[in-house]
Amino acid sequence: MRPLSVALAAVCAMAAAESAAIAQPATWTGFYVGGNVGHSWGQSDSSIPFTDATTGATLNSVNTTSNLNGLIGGVQAGYNWQTGNFVLGFETDIQASAQRGLTGGFCGAGGITDATVNSRCVPGHIGDNDPFNVAALPVTTTLEQKLEWFGTVRGRIGATMITPVFLPYVTGGLAYGRVSSTSRVSGTNIFGTNGTDPSTLVPVSATFSSSDTKVGWTLGGGFESVLGNNWTGKIEYLYVDLGNVSGSFSTPIITNSGAFLVSRFSSHITDNILRVGLNYKFGAPAAP
Repeated sequence: MRPLSVALAAVCAMAAAESAAIAQPATWTGFYVGGNVGHSWGQSDSSIPFTDATTGATLNSVNTTSNLNGLIGGVQAGYNWQTGNFVLGFETDIQASAQRGLTGGFCGAGGITDATVNSRCVPGHIGDNDPFNVAALPVTTTLEQKLEWFGTVRGRIGATMITPVFLPYVTGGLAYGRVSSTSRVSGTNIFGTNGTDPSTLVPVSATFSSSDTKVGWTLGGGFESVLGNNWTGKIEYLYVDLGNVSGSFSTPIITNSGAFLVSRFSSHITDNILRVGLNYKFGAPAAP
């Protein structure tokens, strides 16, 4: 029996050795794919000037800020290289976004005397005496903007100094996204020969829409942790700057010079992103 026991022990030892040789060592190195959900707190810092279509002069300008807040969700993929306690990586993601915001401005009304009946943007009407004067009415504008989708292409660097299963990291790189803008301008043209009564008030409005795909930059950081086997989870913050979007269109509103009023906007789009994600790593597990 003793030779048989020795033989069985030898076979078991050989099987264990082969299994150990075949098993891949735990590492963060490898390809991964995953998904994420989160919330974004964006901002649009806008300048909204009114100009004269003939002279190009700025008649009135409003500086305003709107929040582009909403839910986001998307997918990501990347590759990590681990060397010692350091992990270098590359990641790209694409996000759907429900972020939108609304802002506006106006060019104020005129006065009631002959000297002030006009406003900065549009003329009023002077009757044959002051009770028949019609002050210029305000010109108003609204600007609605949406961040329809966005994505990033980033590098990552982290370190497993605390424990092999926990990876704090910083990340940064290129960002891109599509911003849609809709501007609506409303006003009232006052017709009639000055110095006579009556006059006619005609409400007018115009709407302009545009979409721009912008390229900018992003910087942030996060924490990723092994959940079990090849699954990891992460929480991440990114700051995104997509630069400026702008637009210009002529309206049917008549200015003091008799030309049409032109509405413009220029908006600087930034975003603050907080999201959680789940990744599946191919090959060896991320950590023992």
